[in-house]
Amino acid sequence: MPENQNIEYKRSWRDEYLKWICGFANANGGKLYIGVDDFGEVVGVSNYKKLAEDIPNKIQNILGIFCDVNLLEKDEKHYFVIIVQQQTVPISYKGEYHYRTGSTKQVLKGQSLNQFILRKSGKSWDSVIELGADFDIIDEESIETFKRNAIQSKRLPYASNDSARELLSNLRLIENDSLRRAAVLLFGKDPKDFYISAYIKIGRFGKSDSDLLYQDIVEAPAFLLADRAIEILEKKYFSSNISYVGLHRREDSPYPYEAVREVILNAIVHRDYFSSPIQIRVYDNRLFVWNEGSLPEGLSIEDLERKHTSNPRNPILADICFKGGLIEAWGRGTIKIIEESKKMGLPKPKFEVLSGGIGVTIYLNILTKEYLKKMGLSERQISAVIYAKEIGKITNSNYQKLAEVSKASATRDLKELCEEYGIFEKIGKSGAGIFYKIMGS
Repeated sequence: MPENQNIEYKRSWRDEYLKWICGFANANGGKLYIGVDDFGEVVGVSNYKKLAEDIPNKIQNILGIFCDVNLLEKDEKHYFVIIVQQQTVPISYKGEYHYRTGSTKQVLKGQSLNQFILRKSGKSWDSVIELGADFDIIDEESIETFKRNAIQSKRLPYASNDSARELLSNLRLIENDSLRRAAVLLFGKDPKDFYISAYIKIGRFGKSDSDLLYQDIVEAPAFLLADRAIEILEKKYFSSNISYVGLHRREDSPYPYEAVREVILNAIVHRDYFSSPIQIRVYDNRLFVWNEGSLPEGLSIEDLERKHTSNPRNPILADICFKGGLIEAWGRGTIKIIEESKKMGLPKPKFEVLSGGIGVTIYLNILTKEYLKKMGLSERQISAVIYAKEIGKITNSNYQKLAEVSKASATRDLKELCEEYGIFEKIGKSGAGIFYKIMGS
């Protein structure tokens, strides 16, 4: 059996392996094998009698926990299996907090450590009391908007009769007559007074990430933030599709409204509020939204494309947004993003772990010959894009024959289509197996 989240093999014992035991205890528990190589084969240990006494004592004295230390034998070779149970309180090794994730061990520091200690104590970041906040910071507009949405969605049909204080109390946003962080963030007049990165940054980019054309900062109580951001996007950043119904002019957004709203709401609910602000990047052919914060443990990028359990980083924010009618159901947001894009005939959105956070890209289906020419592509690059749309992919060799150019020219053009225009994505690492396809297809 290979090493994984819950199994680690070591050929011999070293006291530093107490760090691995600490990591298992702080995560989901696990088994540490001593006298076993990386392939799971027993190699044995010679000093097993002494280790049978030393290991349990060191675990107890240094880590303060009890573990089952089992001495086993196979083919006359002795080895140990140390069974580590998940602990309900944080465990430290000489002041360091280690944590097992995947098949690696990490030392928790900074905000990761804060989040870990809060989680072990049964709390989340948004449940903590904000000592510097009083009720004067509460924004009445956001409270009234919440009431209207909650009544309309039938999640809190009697909310209209509550005062702001009564509403916050009923939503469990008050503890010992003090506001929780979730209250400050969702309904505070200026959440940035308490959490400096509690805003959204929007930028319009040209051909590359260094080509910033203009930008905006969106500041508002978190409950209003998504709609404020979308309002600015639609007025200033999106080029609307114009059509006529009889004599009446109609402007339709090029992006699915519900999908964009869901992406931004997900970012608000799941982000880490001690780090960078939410970023929205608008390009000619795509919209990219990024928020700081890793995926919940046990959830992969692939899981986001199917029904999955929800484990929001900020569960109180998620609960209030649900009761306020902003989000429909936990665990369906990413599916909704995909479905809404599909309804408009757009390519499938892309979800990725990027730069310590989660990025979501929604693509436009605008790769027509006229639009590609407007973007600045050469005739041979346009032909390559149309070819890839029809066939599903294009190789360097295909490009050489299609455009009648050298391998070097084909490589340069394809690189531009990937890095400068963001139309192609490169699949494969080296050799004849490399090909290019339309981004998001």
